[in-house]
Amino acid sequence: MINKDWVPYLQVAPLAILMVLFVAIPLAVLVTLSFWLSDGISLTPTFSFDNYKAVLTSFLTWKLLLATLKFAVLTWFFTLVIGFTCSYFLVFHVKNLKLQIALFLLCTIPFWTSNVIRMISWVPFLGKEGLFNSFLMMLGIIDRPLEFLLFSDFAVVLTYVHLFTLFMMVPIFNSMAKISPSVIEAAVDAGASPFMILKDIIIPLTRTGIALGSVFVVTLVMGDFFVIRVMGGGQSSNIAAAMKNNIDQLYYPDAAAMAVFLIIAVLVPIVVILRIVDVRAELAR
Repeated sequence: MINKDWVPYLQVAPLAILMVLFVAIPLAVLVTLSFWLSDGISLTPTFSFDNYKAVLTSFLTWKLLLATLKFAVLTWFFTLVIGFTCSYFLVFHVKNLKLQIALFLLCTIPFWTSNVIRMISWVPFLGKEGLFNSFLMMLGIIDRPLEFLLFSDFAVVLTYVHLFTLFMMVPIFNSMAKISPSVIEAAVDAGASPFMILKDIIIPLTRTGIALGSVFVVTLVMGDFFVIRVMGGGQSSNIAAAMKNNIDQLYYPDAAAMAVFLIIAVLVPIVVILRIVDVRAELAR
């Protein structure tokens, strides 16, 4: 007979074991490696702050951090606008539940394919001789191709928005769907304008979805290097891309120190978001 005092521990044991194996141990290895030294050929097990000193005193590191934050903020803003607008339309303007579900599933269809395929599909569309430039030149709007469309910060942000909008939309849609129609009807009967309903009812009641979507988008953008490499064309970079360069050159401790720095940088906006919105309390409602 199992002691009742052990039941809660047994219930959380499977998840705890998984967290230890796939989160705690890899993170501990990463932190340990960040104190080692490397000459690009061999690793020297030691305890040195040289890697952190090189990371924190490098102007390039802070420049890359600003670039990373720039991509994260721009992507967050556009995904929030698109995700909130689409969710608002589906929840409050599509009254038929089956049609609502069908339209929501329609929004997810592009995400049934690989991220790589969806990313690469922008290249023939945005290139100098791509469909968009050819269309504008055919209409006489421009007389030469727009060069900023591809292999630029614009292309990187556009691709991020395309790839990660669903991660913002789903939590917002879920939060909006929980809002009782009677609350909106009561506000309308009290003489509230559509803007007041949006500002005072819908947005506050949707903040949990906005917070969760923001966490997803910010972490995905700040940890990505592949989109930067392909869509930036060497014209854009971030901390994750710099880490990949160190790994390619076998400077694993340098990459590990930069990874720890990136983890801290990612945690800062997440903590701010979670301080503004108590997600656990909101979800418990």
